[in-house]
Parts: sequence; structure tokens; C-alpha cells
Amino acid sequence: MRNALSKTALPARLFARAMSVMIILLVTAMAAAQQPSPKQVDIQRGAMRKLAFLTGHWSGPITIVRSSGEPLKLAQSENVQFKLDGLVLLIEGKSAGTDGKAQFEALATVAFDSATQSYRFRAYHDDNYLDAPLTVLVDGFSWEYTSGPARVVNTMRLTAKGEWKEITDVTFGNNPPRPSVEMLLAREQQFMSTF
Repeated sequence: MRNALSKTALPARLFARAMSVMIILLVTAMAAAQQPSPKQVDIQRGAMRKLAFLTGHWSGPITIVRSSGEPLKLAQSENVQFKLDGLVLLIEGKSAGTDGKAQFEALATVAFDSATQSYRFRAYHDDNYLDAPLTVLVDGFSWEYTSGPARVVNTMRLTAKGEWKEITDVTFGNNPPRPSVEMLLAREQQFMSTF
């Protein structure tokens, strides 16, 4: 009885082992196929180096124009650093009132897609999420998106003093653009890039 059981169990065990090995090989092959080549990673890092001027801790005034037209003046800080060995730029922004209490917080990432040769800007605030193309300028960046009837264009440029000047314009239909956000930040601390 023992020999009969062993003879029927042995092929099932071999089959199970063979399937396990095949699954491991398949998963390993799939993971290797999804990994970017070293050349693509070098292209991504090279593109991201164009944004190295942003790294550091920045702070200064921000004015947000409310729908009523009344300006809201806050203190803004931006903490910008590279992550994943230079493949992603992480931007943490906070606005606070005169009492120091946080009024607005957002988190954004910028990455370069070597396949499409384009930058992507992804921002998160409360339950809102934005994914937009980003254009790197000689002295800054720009990104834009459409939300219903509004077209929003955000442009950041370094001033002659090395300040971060950013303006967000909103356009409704054929009307002229209206500034909705303006900020002017000075760099308090610069982070060194090591990639």
C-alpha cells in the first residue's frame, strides 16, 4: 500500500515543483522586462537635472485672489528635494495665516518620461488630484490644465535676485486671463543634488 501511494504522489509533487519553478521564472522575466534600461534611467536623470535649481527650502508671501476679488495674503513655504536618486522631484507646499495656522497644504511630484520625452507634474491637495504636462523653461517651469470652462496656466521663473516668482492665471472663455495666485519666495536653504 505504501509503494502504491508513493508512486501516484511522486508525479504530482514533481509537477507542483516544476510549476513553482516556471512561475518564479515567469515573474522574474516579467520584472526584468518592466525595469527601465540603464540608458533610459540616465536620460531621465539628465532631464531632471534641469530642475536642480529648485531644490531647497523657500519661503515668502503669497496672494490668492478669491472669487469675490478680495486678496488673501498668506506666508508660503516650499520644500523641494530629489527622491529616488534624482528620478523624482518632490515639492511640499504650505500656506499659513498671520497666526501661523496652516491654510493650505499640497504635495507635488515632477518626473520625466523618457518614452514620451516629456515631464509630468502631479499634485495632491485634500481630495483633489492634478496630472498635467510640465514645460521646463530656461529659468523656471510652466504647467497648465483645463477645469470646466476655466483654463489655468501656472508659470514659475527665477528673478534676477534668484527669487522664486510664480503666477497662476485663470481664463474663462474668451475673457482675458486673471491672476489668481502670486508668490515671491526667497531660498532659505539649498539642498545639494548628488546624482
